[in-house]
Amino acid sequence: MNFRPRRRDEPEINLIPFIDVLLVVLIFLMLSTTYSKFTELQLRLPEADAETQRDYPKELIVSITSEGRYAINKAPAPAQSEALSMALAEAAKGGRESVLIISADANATHQSVITVMEAARRIGLTQITFATQTPASAKTR
Repeated sequence: MNFRPRRRDEPEINLIPFIDVLLVVLIFLMLSTTYSKFTELQLRLPEADAETQRDYPKELIVSITSEGRYAINKAPAPAQSEALSMALAEAAKGGRESVLIISADANATHQSVITVMEAARRIGLTQITFATQTPASAKTR
């Protein structure tokens, strides 16, 4: 019998296979992860103070209802883009220096506002602003 203590080999941890497995898992997670898009944005829209409103001598006011009807300086206007361009050109007394004020209903579609902006671009109106209302909290002061 051999009672001499045997020399035991120290266990050795090989890190290379461990790193390989971690890289494979990392690549799998990167490829399978879907980057979520915001489905709902929390927006806080700006408010305007009516006291700071400027007076434009050559202003052209285009009103847009929630149903998509247009009015230029309180006169009904056509809804077609080309006809709206011609109506804007006739109403613009100051020519290209006229300021276009878009007064759109809060429930008006984005397309109806873009239609007015496109009609203004066609006739060369470059100064465009949007009408707002005073917030309810400012009215009570």
